[in-house]
Amino acid sequence: MRIGVITFPGTLDDIDAARAVRYAGAEPVALWHADRDLQGVDAVIVPGGFSYGDYLRAGAIASMAPIMTEVVAAAGRGTPVLGICNGFQILCEAGLLPGALTRNSGLHFVCRDQRLRVESSATAWTGAFTAGQEILVPLKSGEGRFVADAATLERLEGDGRVVFRYAGANPNGAMSAIAGISSADGRVVGLMPHPEHAIDTLTGPSQDGLALFRSVLQGAASAA
Repeated sequence: MRIGVITFPGTLDDIDAARAVRYAGAEPVALWHADRDLQGVDAVIVPGGFSYGDYLRAGAIASMAPIMTEVVAAAGRGTPVLGICNGFQILCEAGLLPGALTRNSGLHFVCRDQRLRVESSATAWTGAFTAGQEILVPLKSGEGRFVADAATLERLEGDGRVVFRYAGANPNGAMSAIAGISSADGRVVGLMPHPEHAIDTLTGPSQDGLALFRSVLQGAASAA
């Protein structure tokens, strides 16, 4: 399986995401923000960082990059897409996921190992988890507070599209302690914490994050 990893100006975690893809047993494919070619990849990761310096709004400029036109089209065809941190912001700005990510409550940058509760294993990126399972992954963001209007929140909760929720104290004031959500078909997932930094206990707090990358491989194998 070939998984594309996009690099924008200001992206920081593309190398980490590619490493996670290799750990999971797939081939990472570097994708450049100014290109219009997804190179035939089977899935796409929009990694974390500070694309375009977070000017205007975090993720707003990146959402209009040529490569994102192709990502939106591919998602419409059912290609799995994962947005991590800034990537989550980009997916929301591009209209692939609802809601928005705003400044953390208290206006502080949060950097910590964070426990998450897996709320849904019925997505392309969470099939290797069990609903209710708790995992430990790093969180590092200044604009990670998920917000949405009441109707959107009700729809996300009612349709089972809240994928991850902060366990214990809410670190950034996110509505309903939401850490990650999915599209209606479960093929697109965005989350603020960083699973790619939790794939090896030598470099992270756990190996819990590796299951996201293995999930999409398992899903592809099952479909085949």
